[in-house]
Amino acid sequence: MSRAGSARAELEAVFRAALAAVEGGACVRRVVRCSDGELRIGDRLQPPGARLRLLAAGKAAAPMARAFEQIAGPRLVEGLVVTKDGHGLPLERCRLRETGHPVPDARSEQAGREALGLAERAGPDEVLVVLLSGGASALLACPLDGLRLADLRVTTSLLLGAGAAIHELNTVRKHLGDVVGGRLAQQARGARIELLVLSDVPGDRLDVAGSGPCMPDPTTFAEAWAVVEGRGVAGQLPPAVRSHLEAGLRGERAESPKPGHPAFGRVTATILASNRTALEAARRHALGRGWRACLVTGDLAGEARVAGRRLAALGRSLRERRPVLLLAGGETTVRLRGAGRGGRSQELALAAAIELAQSPGVALLAAGTDGSDGPTDAAGAFADGASVARGRARGVDARSALARNDSHAFFAAEGGLLRTGPTGTNVMDLVLLLVAPE
Repeated sequence: MSRAGSARAELEAVFRAALAAVEGGACVRRVVRCSDGELRIGDRLQPPGARLRLLAAGKAAAPMARAFEQIAGPRLVEGLVVTKDGHGLPLERCRLRETGHPVPDARSEQAGREALGLAERAGPDEVLVVLLSGGASALLACPLDGLRLADLRVTTSLLLGAGAAIHELNTVRKHLGDVVGGRLAQQARGARIELLVLSDVPGDRLDVAGSGPCMPDPTTFAEAWAVVEGRGVAGQLPPAVRSHLEAGLRGERAESPKPGHPAFGRVTATILASNRTALEAARRHALGRGWRACLVTGDLAGEARVAGRRLAALGRSLRERRPVLLLAGGETTVRLRGAGRGGRSQELALAAAIELAQSPGVALLAAGTDGSDGPTDAAGAFADGASVARGRARGVDARSALARNDSHAFFAAEGGLLRTGPTGTNVMDLVLLLVAPE
């Protein structure tokens, strides 16, 4: 195996170890247990004989729901699982719906209405279990009265193209959707709610994860408007969205439910795992190989290409007597400048490849833990000091590809794409840099 091939294999092994630690089904099994007929969620004993209703939404919804239904057995009387196309699994007690992501489609709206109906059916002597993972906001996109699904689709696309961070995107979504921003909890008029979250948001904020369907929303119409203005898309919004937000600014639209609303007194939330869980598993794997392992940041953010250059430069600056693994986790953004295809992890890797050109001894893997990076079939990409030259030999120029946001085409030709398929989890992105010994 070539030196580059060896580094890539090592980094992929680290990535797989990180994924195993945050796999949705395994995370549920660590927290939900049934013994001697008693069901516990965390340290909370559930009422004996209580009927359970289950809503699972997100890219990891299917493995999370399958684990839960196997543990809960017949006390689970109804279940709805909503996930991205291709992320479903066979289920015994739950209805499966696959819908559009990251831009919602008609199936997303129908699934959102089904979710609201399930919550409304949960009685005061029942427990509504909500399993939430990344992607739920788009998968359950049910517009508020006066808005259409097309309005949500256009607004989502505008914000994504403008490089909006997830908390910005969800601030706007919570003022346009009928499931998010605490409204699902409102709909469950008497049931206790057990919320179990596989976090894919910075800081593990429960009001941001999945746009907070069961949590109070501290954001306001004013903040939503500040996002669309700050990202330069206010003038491009669909007329209905603009009118809705402006009416909210004037106090003519009801705000999302805020902290102190009685609906949230019935909600108990548990974070199952997060990006830091994956980073820690990667660190343990590196230490087990006898490497040094350094966490650069667990709050990776900003433009992907800027992060890629900075991380690659840091890797080039290190030389030690044993291999060093640098770890970073979080979620960068991409500002669309061209008509190419890619995702934030592939763009980060392409910028890193340019920075690393002709620099031996440093290899990088950047990938989404859900197995999908942008609107592509790849989870991310591998880059090292020879990536730019390999691309040139195959007729693609790295700098031109980066200028066009065409990282996928570059790595498809160069050979650096990482394809995993659905992983059963979603805890943002990981960037792994392996620095060879001096």
